[in-house]
Amino acid sequence: MKYQWVLFDADETLFHFDNFAGLKHMFAKHGVKFEQTDFDQYQALNKPLWVDYQNGQISAEQLQTRRFQLWSDKLAISTKELNRQFLDSMAEICKTLPGAEELVAYLHANNIKMGIITNGFAQLQKIRLERTGFLPYFSPVVISERVGVAKPHPKIFEYTLELMGSPDKNHVLMVGDTLESDILGGNHFGFDTCWLNHHNKTHPEEIRPTYQVSSLNELLNRFKYG
Repeated sequence: MKYQWVLFDADETLFHFDNFAGLKHMFAKHGVKFEQTDFDQYQALNKPLWVDYQNGQISAEQLQTRRFQLWSDKLAISTKELNRQFLDSMAEICKTLPGAEELVAYLHANNIKMGIITNGFAQLQKIRLERTGFLPYFSPVVISERVGVAKPHPKIFEYTLELMGSPDKNHVLMVGDTLESDILGGNHFGFDTCWLNHHNKTHPEEIRPTYQVSSLNELLNRFKYG
């Protein structure tokens, strides 16, 4: 492969992001047995908020607090504090996806630079990079919460490209699991894109990744064998 740079999404691209496990872990500390029905109720609020956030209709802070409003009322704990505890909990249970360590090691050994563009939140990203030993390998690490816009907005890609020293876009590959943010955003900005399609879904006609893989191991083999 021709790339000098690989930009990764974070959640479900490099790291497992098991919302349910994180919430169970957090609420257990409050003596609450968090069940599937509770999770379904949470996701009914959380998922549309993420769409609004990616579309620039609400801020990161509004997303992080509104999703915990019901539990804030139940437990008499502020939404901000619940969100902080949730991100701590997600950091505690953090694991890399299968093949992530091997892929990062291979790219580093072959002088391919790596960065991260994530719509996730600052509190979680640095801790995960430190705990997994990934921190030295990724620069820049661009977090939508700090930039003020989220993928797929072109400004976050523009900002990242500047931090990279403005290399030729043809030598940059964007890798992510979410068509509507990672792939659409990368495509519109002029990067080649690789869709990490964990669940063998089909992509809509209007969002076409340059490549499609079902695992990071498959992507590693593409780099090794072309």
